Amino acid sequence: MILLELGLYFALLGLLTFGGVSSVMPEMQRYIVDVKGWTTATDFMQLFAVAQAAPGPNVLITSLIGYRVAGFAGSLVALFAMCLPAAALAWVVSSLWERFRHSPWRSVIQRALAPLVVGLIFAGGYIIATPHSPDWRLWLIALATAAGMLATRLNPLWLLAGGAVLGAVLL
Repeated sequence: MILLELGLYFALLGLLTFGGVSSVMPEMQRYIVDVKGWTTATDFMQLFAVAQAAPGPNVLITSLIGYRVAGFAGSLVALFAMCLPAAALAWVVSSLWERFRHSPWRSVIQRALAPLVVGLIFAGGYIIATPHSPDWRLWLIALATAAGMLATRLNPLWLLAGGAVLGAVLL
């Protein structure tokens, strides 16, 4: 029963995803932590960090959550449920997108989706940066990392390591 629920949830979530898994991170955190209680907010943030640090796409968080909830079978169900329906929809939409390439609505849709994706990704960043409640130290780490990315050409892994050190010192 839990595998079915997990699969249906991630299939629906996969169909709503714009711009990658980061755009649905607030909803994923709300459902997994607040509604279902399958993990804590801190554990969710740690699963997200592991998924981001691992090589490969950021959709790996779904398999980690699935593994946490229902073991190896949950991992496979969550990952495939997140990816397969979305891939099928993307295939259909891309053929329609190409078919109507000269339509004036195409540029309107592109311009409308851009701020939506940016807003959803910012919301995901907010959820990850504030696992319990907004804490000025977490915001300080996030701002220092963003400033480091904008001001330098450092590899983001160094900034991630610096954020980890700052988190250990400040928290």
